Amino acid sequence: MTLKGVAFTSLATHSEELFTSTLQFYKNLGFKIVRNYNNDLNARTSLKGISHDSIKEAWLESFRLSQFKNGKRVPLQESHSAQSEGVFIKLRLSSDEQVESSLSSQNLKLFTTDLENISDTLQLPIEDGKIITKDPLGVNIQFVDSPTPFDSPVKDGFFSEQKLKETTFTASSSDSRKKKIAVMTSGGDSQGMNAAVRAVVRAGIFHGCDVFAVYEGYSGLVHGKDLIKKMEWEDVRGWLALGGTLIGTARCAEFRERWGRLAGAKNMITNGIDALVVCGGDGSLTGADLFRAEWPSLVEELVRKGEFTEEEVAPYKHLTIVGLVGSIDNDMSGTDSTIGANSSLERIREMVDYIDATATSHSRAFVVEVMGRHCGWLALNAGIATGADYIFIPERAANPLTWKEELKEVCRRHREKGRRKTTVIVAEGALDSDLRPITSEDVKNVLVDLGLDTRITTLGHVQRGGTAVASDRLLATLQGVEAVKAVLDLTPEDPSPLIGILENKIVRQPLVDAVKLTKSVATAIESKDFDKAISLRNTDFIESYDNFLSISQYDDGSHLLPADKQLNIAIVHVGASSAALNAATRSFVLYALSKGHTPYAIQNGFSGLIRHGSVKKLDWIDVEDWHGIGGSLIGTNRSLPSLDLGTVAYYFQKLKFDGLIIVGGFEGFTALHELSEARKQFPIFNIPLTLIPSTVSNNVPGTEYSLGSDTCLNSLVDYCDAIKQSASASRRRVFVVEVQGGHSGYVASYIGLVTGAVAVYTPEDRVSLKTIQEDIELLKENYNQDQGENRSGKMLIRNETASTIFTTELIADIIQESSNEKFETRTAIPGHVQQGGAPTAVDRVNASRFAIKCAKFIEQWNGKINDNDLDGSDKGLRFKFYHGKKVSTVGDNEKSAAVIGIKGSELKFTDIESLWDHEANIELRKGNTIHWESLTAIGDVLSGRLLLRNRRKL
Repeated sequence: MTLKGVAFTSLATHSEELFTSTLQFYKNLGFKIVRNYNNDLNARTSLKGISHDSIKEAWLESFRLSQFKNGKRVPLQESHSAQSEGVFIKLRLSSDEQVESSLSSQNLKLFTTDLENISDTLQLPIEDGKIITKDPLGVNIQFVDSPTPFDSPVKDGFFSEQKLKETTFTASSSDSRKKKIAVMTSGGDSQGMNAAVRAVVRAGIFHGCDVFAVYEGYSGLVHGKDLIKKMEWEDVRGWLALGGTLIGTARCAEFRERWGRLAGAKNMITNGIDALVVCGGDGSLTGADLFRAEWPSLVEELVRKGEFTEEEVAPYKHLTIVGLVGSIDNDMSGTDSTIGANSSLERIREMVDYIDATATSHSRAFVVEVMGRHCGWLALNAGIATGADYIFIPERAANPLTWKEELKEVCRRHREKGRRKTTVIVAEGALDSDLRPITSEDVKNVLVDLGLDTRITTLGHVQRGGTAVASDRLLATLQGVEAVKAVLDLTPEDPSPLIGILENKIVRQPLVDAVKLTKSVATAIESKDFDKAISLRNTDFIESYDNFLSISQYDDGSHLLPADKQLNIAIVHVGASSAALNAATRSFVLYALSKGHTPYAIQNGFSGLIRHGSVKKLDWIDVEDWHGIGGSLIGTNRSLPSLDLGTVAYYFQKLKFDGLIIVGGFEGFTALHELSEARKQFPIFNIPLTLIPSTVSNNVPGTEYSLGSDTCLNSLVDYCDAIKQSASASRRRVFVVEVQGGHSGYVASYIGLVTGAVAVYTPEDRVSLKTIQEDIELLKENYNQDQGENRSGKMLIRNETASTIFTTELIADIIQESSNEKFETRTAIPGHVQQGGAPTAVDRVNASRFAIKCAKFIEQWNGKINDNDLDGSDKGLRFKFYHGKKVSTVGDNEKSAAVIGIKGSELKFTDIESLWDHEANIELRKGNTIHWESLTAIGDVLSGRLLLRNRRKL
């Protein structure tokens, strides 16, 4: 028998000596005697359940199943209550003397095994984190070194702090000592910081750590006391939906001085903390790395001054620092995005969309000033997302002699083409190449000289406001969880890491290198080396700047290709509607026109082409405002080329298409494969063919991101936040929300994680009555804790095809029936709301990026034609003839039919045949790779679902 997972244990024996020694053994471990019986047979037989062959019998309770609060009996808190699952007996070892004394006083007879990191003079039987022994009766006992209900004891319950000190010990090995992590937010606030703190707190608790929040940034670290607070699981409930930072942030001049850092070290050691997770900008992270570098000398100084003894600081010889970048400017090198940047960009996008309406109505010009003192990321991407005419950013300083005339020329040209509004985005740090600031007022004066009715709008701190968008909630959550893993992984020799993201992959890199590279941008600007400054930004920055020029300023004819290089390129929308179809089409058309290509729109999908030959040439004015319009203005449906391949080939030949861009979901994927397979039958299809994945389900093989999915997720975040607000208002209400996604659980997993859902049901994870019962137990436990202090609603997310049996309504009914009237359930189905309205800034920027890359892909393949591949009469031409028909000369074996997509940390093209044969689940209409699998696992950790499962197993 192993004493694990029991609330009560019964002790019975014939031997009074054994009975007494065993009873004392358990009493010393903290068990409480509930009943004690003697050997009076009459007394024993009168009591039901007493063993008749016992001389002595006692019942022992390992901990109280409830406590008294305000004179009433209430359940224990979540971290202490295991209900019928009971308790683990946990023995921690702090020193050889304590171990030896404790074991000898109890006459513990231990099985001997080899030990690592424990004194050579005392061998302890630890296997897989357990000490195995026997009580005086010979019953096997395991003392486990893992999270237990004792870790956060009820202050006024039976297991008081003092009692735990008497019955538990801490291991002498630093690896065995319970890790204590502090988390702080510093510098300017940004949306998503609360999500990061929540993730650190809950991931830390899950991994058996104590987690502290340092309030008011470094100021809290310096002043200590009530500004360093131990955090419990429920302390961060509901934080995902809140903007700013709830633990506060402040500038701290004291921490820049050594005495301030010394005070911070003292406060950390006093609280037993030797790991610090800092979420802030480059200044905050620089301070953190300096703190770590000085840590050994700070500890020595504290000992020298008599603040601590050598023994007291022995466990704190090394400080672990992990950095998270919280900055709306997105100014950290080595990461694609910083926490808060996408939310800030979305605020700008939203405000400029509003401004555009009035600008168009009055034919006005607006100068919009955005943040970005040293980094133009916000201005640049806002320019792409809002279709701005011109931008000013610090990395690409304007020519002091020509910028005014250039601005006038661009705006005049766009007005002459029919645009009724003018929008210029100015970063607050904009300057010319002589380092003179370019202000919004300067820009306004130029536009007024042009004869435009001009207004200035300075967005200011609106850009920091509001709640975090879906992508920032996800980024902050994933980085917070990774920060805890890094704390547990790092050795004293490892450099402090910065947690970042490249394309779609969370990465670690040396913090000091990232900060140094970031600061070198400002240095390059001050040195007037603007080419170096922009090159030091990540490759996306340079690419985005080139893309902006292509779609905003290169319509002047300066970048036209030679006539023999100009192509006929078609674009078609295939499948269900999603938000970024028009944004992608606009960017493709504007880029194509800047190069001299002729862009065609195949209207109403392949059925429109087959039935009506619906093809339209698109011009600049046709698409100039499409960036902010959702749906599909050229029409879309689920029809495929196989409806009539011959007619499709006829129109391709008639219009002499040199390339095709398909924008769509799994139907678009299938259409691309059909055209590729038909090349032998119809040689006209031997042209470069590409697919831009665009679907809310994000179910296209070959990519981990699809256009429209960000808009879908943001719409769902707003919807679910409103749902949770309703649930919180009534307090005891659970919503089961059904989301789209087909057989792909991406949307459900993502939205469950970023909205703090209790559970997520997806097609990839089998839904059973057992899993539903587990979630009901978790709901009960949550509501048992809630005494009115946490008015937090509960929510479960179900994918529409997660189960044919357990429908949304049935799950809600099962939960309602099992609730014993402790709470009630409701269902919510957002339906086609998930397709979104106006596309988000992220979808618009990526639509531009994908569309221009696909256009360049088509240019590349047409440019690969070699004269040696052509007949003599075709020398120097881009075509050869098949049965009298002129077609582009992309060979049958060339990988010229491809899907553009993000895979891991790369944006790449993958040929359709490879994807179709090896990565596609055709029957279920999705890829074989479940790239979002970690989202569900992390969601289970942070919701407490996995913690409950582990308890039940133990």
